[in-house]
Amino acid sequence: MTNLEKYNEIFAEVFGVPNEVLNDSFGKDTVESWDSVHQLNLVALLEEAFDIMLDPEDIMGLTSYKAGKEILSNQEVEL
Repeated sequence: MTNLEKYNEIFAEVFGVPNEVLNDSFGKDTVESWDSVHQLNLVALLEEAFDIMLDPEDIMGLTSYKAGKEILSNQEVEL
């Protein structure tokens, strides 16, 4: 499984959506179910899957699918 597939699987699992709906506009402003609990679940699963530790500012900034890709890129995780 590629890193992008793992990333998509995590988002799909946390938000209960099919992979097909995941795109750069998927975020807290467009997803009604996006709340702090979902965001923290997302953080925990991403940290575990990619063996990283996110900084508090990254955790607060993880507000969209696109932002997550950028944060992982900054952590030297290639998607």
